[in-house]
Amino acid sequence: MSEDSSLHIETLAVHAGATPEPATGAVSPSIHLSTIFERDADGGYSRGYSYQRKANPSRGSLETALAVMEGGAAAAAFSSGSAATATIMQTLARGEHVILPGDAYYGTRVILNDCLTPWGLEATYVEIGDLDAVRAAVRPSTRMIWVETPSNPMLKVADIAALVDIAHAGGAICVCDNTLATPVLSRPLSDGADFVVHATTKYIGGHSDVLGGAVIAREEGARFERLRHLQHALGAVPSPFDCWLALRGMRTLALRVRAQSTSALELARFLASHPKVSAVHYPGLESASGHAVAARQMSGFGGLLSFQVRGGEAAAMAVAARCRLFTRATSFGGSESLIEHRASIEGPGTTTPVDLLRVSVGLEHPSDLIADLKQALA
Repeated sequence: MSEDSSLHIETLAVHAGATPEPATGAVSPSIHLSTIFERDADGGYSRGYSYQRKANPSRGSLETALAVMEGGAAAAAFSSGSAATATIMQTLARGEHVILPGDAYYGTRVILNDCLTPWGLEATYVEIGDLDAVRAAVRPSTRMIWVETPSNPMLKVADIAALVDIAHAGGAICVCDNTLATPVLSRPLSDGADFVVHATTKYIGGHSDVLGGAVIAREEGARFERLRHLQHALGAVPSPFDCWLALRGMRTLALRVRAQSTSALELARFLASHPKVSAVHYPGLESASGHAVAARQMSGFGGLLSFQVRGGEAAAMAVAARCRLFTRATSFGGSESLIEHRASIEGPGTTTPVDLLRVSVGLEHPSDLIADLKQALA
């Protein structure tokens, strides 16, 4: 289906990319496992498929749905969020410059610092919420401003529309990682961003059982065609079954994200009042520095939060160890609640405070989760 602006996100989530199969009437889509497709007698591919690395019906359904959900013109699916991030950055040329948040997701910094900077891309990390600092970082060679809002794991908020203006004024594109907010809570393309990136592993998949990523374009053009070429040439594409799982997860995305956001706000308020917690990072709190911007550009504040424990790293690790409902695991967006000591996961070079715990709020009752944190902090 093409996007109908009159439809709500809950309706789009159910129907995007969904068409009953003509031959059988099947409502749930089939998983097309074939890696090869028959050529026509004249050597063409009139049915649109030649080889799975280039295109596959299962991937096509997912890409259509992702574009509809974000209000974009087209989407490209990848085997992971990291692959999606690396590929959109590889549409830049050697010597070109990208501006990123100083607290960008650790995996994004690894891609830049270990892979793309040695290859010839130039990068500057700034406090993305400081618009003057962003303007000062712009060079004649700047071709991309990377936005991650809210950020992971510090939950800092960036003004998407303002950063779009800075990027476009300098001849650059603005790319927004919308993994944490999801299209349910934030619409970066409507705010002028050129591309949106997702780790579909997280909220879109939603069940901690599929790895994937995606890039959605506001408009098709030369850069998206370059992205398509790299998707095909480099081959970091998701399997048909992974596409099917991500599409299945998308059907309940709106309901899950809204429920998780409501619960996360309850947990954040509880933690903010606890004497053993020195700081809570969650844009839904009115005391948060980015609350006003988040309230303006988001319809909810998300299911991820972090907090710092008095007593340092050992105290934080002990709190995580005492949790009974929260699972100590590295991810977010699933139906089960997770807690992790983020700095030890990121390792050397991390900018995350050592007393910080990141919490992914799942679908359990918030009162049960609060009780678990209360006993863990006692």
